[in-house]
Amino acid sequence: QLHLVESGGGLVQPGGSLRLSCAASGFTFNNYVVVWFRQAPGKEREGVLCIAWWGDNTNYAESVKGRFTIDRDNVQKMVYLHMNSLQSEDTAVYYCAAQFGTSCPQEPTFDGMDFLGKGTSVTVSS
Repeated sequence: QLHLVESGGGLVQPGGSLRLSCAASGFTFNNYVVVWFRQAPGKEREGVLCIAWWGDNTNYAESVKGRFTIDRDNVQKMVYLHMNSLQSEDTAVYYCAAQFGTSCPQEPTFDGMDFLGKGTSVTVSS
């Protein structure tokens, strides 16, 4: 069975940190780039960060620059989203998704990805 499972979401205070995890199974992980998306209440889903199998990454969201980073463990088939200095505007459901290829897409769309996770919720609130 092919799927992605996110974990690590929860409630965090403004200024805090969280690490989200994305576990992949059922496909040749190294052949895929992985994108983290998020969807805030009342807003459209947006791409956040992408990472290729060899570590090159792309940032799609200006608001997270300098605060969020992405990395992956190809042996464990895991991708991580490290979120620091969290703000209320970061409250969203975070999804990971995988697309076949060696380079991150310029403008990823969630529905256009090959494998989709079901999301993990992050709430930033005092």
